[in-house]
Amino acid sequence: MEIKKSKIGSFWVINLTGRLDTSNYGELEKSLIDLIDSGEKELAVDCSGLVYISSSGLRVFLMALKKITQSAGKFHLCCLQNNIHEIFEIAGFTSIFKIFNTVDEALK
Repeated sequence: MEIKKSKIGSFWVINLTGRLDTSNYGELEKSLIDLIDSGEKELAVDCSGLVYISSSGLRVFLMALKKITQSAGKFHLCCLQNNIHEIFEIAGFTSIFKIFNTVDEALK
């Protein structure tokens, strides 16, 4: 998995490419925690390049959402491919996360 971060307005946009699974979830977890712990309150994760997510990856997203919500922040997901969106639906996460079709929608 590849992680790229960029600041757009008040949001940090995290672009994910590849597979998010047990072999690499710690890297994403550290990136998200570092941003949140440094005081960032608006994160958007662009999943357009994400081709697979395991339960470990789902747990990282849930942890980040919980942590940023405690500081009244925003954690948005966007550009989920159909297979990734289906996993979120099956896990019941579509009602928990704010999911947007595009990065622009997530940043508004």
